[in-house]
Amino acid sequence: MIDREIVKEFLEDAVQEYEVPGDISMDDLVDVFREYLEIDVYDWLKDNFKCFFNYGNPDWDWIREQIKKFKLK
Repeated sequence: MIDREIVKEFLEDAVQEYEVPGDISMDDLVDVFREYLEIDVYDWLKDNFKCFFNYGNPDWDWIREQIKKFKLK
């Protein structure tokens, strides 16, 4: 779950260049944008999962290489 306070801090800064209509509260904007992000992140995770695991045919040698690269950081 995406942290609401992080989204709020981001939006408060990012939307300064827009004139947000008076009938849209910052709380509602934060909540709906956070929900939008969570759906998008979930879809992104699914797509990356498919790619990482080679669309159902995992290349375990490649995955081992990625693990080695990660551990070197």
